[in-house]
Amino acid sequence: MHIGDIDLGKKPLFLAPMEDVTDIGFRKLCKRYGAAMVYTEFVAAEALVRSIKATVRKLTISDDERPVGIQIYGRTTDAVVEAARIVEAEAHPDVIDLNFGCPVKKVAGKGAGAGMLQNIPLMLEMTEAVVKAVNTPVTVKTRLGWSDGNLIITDLAPKLQDCGIKALTIHGRTRAQMYTGNADWTLIKAVKDNPYIKIPIIGNGDIKSLDDADKAFDTYGVDAVMIGRATFGQPWIFSREATESMTNADKIDVLLELLHINIDYIGDELKAILHTRRHLAASPIFKGIPDFKPTRIKMLRANTVEELTSILNELKTIL
Repeated sequence: MHIGDIDLGKKPLFLAPMEDVTDIGFRKLCKRYGAAMVYTEFVAAEALVRSIKATVRKLTISDDERPVGIQIYGRTTDAVVEAARIVEAEAHPDVIDLNFGCPVKKVAGKGAGAGMLQNIPLMLEMTEAVVKAVNTPVTVKTRLGWSDGNLIITDLAPKLQDCGIKALTIHGRTRAQMYTGNADWTLIKAVKDNPYIKIPIIGNGDIKSLDDADKAFDTYGVDAVMIGRATFGQPWIFSREATESMTNADKIDVLLELLHINIDYIGDELKAILHTRRHLAASPIFKGIPDFKPTRIKMLRANTVEELTSILNELKTIL
C-alpha cells in the first residue's frame, strides 16, 4: 500500500491519532512494535495559527517514528489552510491528515471534526484548499455520517477523492454513536468496492487484536487498518510475536520505559506520571489479578517515579 510515494507495505497497521495519548513517546513505542504509520494528537488549527505553546509542542516529531502524520482540525478554511502550511514548514510530516471525525462536543459542537459532516460544502472546500496549499500528501479521517439517518460516506468518499486527497480513513460509526455500539464496516467495504475509488481506504473501529485486523483485511478488503483505543497500555499490540512472546514482566518494563520517555519529553515528574496513568489504568496485563483493587488504587495514586517504579517492579514478581 502507498500513500503518495510512501511505501507502507502489505496490510499495514496504523496508530490512530488520539488526544492525550499519541504523544511522541507512545508513538515511538508503537513504531518499534510494528505500526506502519503513526499520527500525532489532534492539532487545533486556530490555536496553531495563534502560536499557542501547548499546540505548537504537538508538532514535535522525530525521524525514528517516520512515516508520521500530523492531524489538524478547525472550523474555517483560512485557519486550516494556514495551519497546514505551518505544519509543513515547521514539522515536515510525511502526511497531513484532516480530522472530520472527532465526535466530542467541544469539537463537533463548534462545527469542526465530525461537525463537518453537517456542512459538506465547507468540508470539500477546506479539503481542496489544503491540498492546493501544501506539497505534503493530504489525507482525511471521517465517519459514516452524522447519524443513522445521515449515512453519507458512500457519496462523500468520491467527492473527497476528487479534492485530491491521497487516502481516506473511515471510522465505522456515526457522530451520534460517539464510541458506543458496534462499528459498521459494511459501508467501509462499500466505499472500497466502488470502482471509482482509486485512493487507499483505511478502516477504523473496534479493532481490539491482530485477529480483528486480519478479519478486517480479509472480509472488508481495506488497504490498511487503524487501531485506536485498544492500544492503550499495550503498544506491543501491533506485533503478534511480541504479544505472544513477551512476559508480563517484559510488558511492565515497556510501560516503565514509557514513563521515563514522558519524563524526558514533558520535563516534569508528576505531569509525566499523570500522562502515563491512562496506559496503566487501561493495560490488559493487570486484568484478572486476584485482589488487585488495593494495588491498582495505589498504582494510580503514586505521585513519584520512585513510588510508581517500586509498585510496578513488585507486580513483576507476581504476574
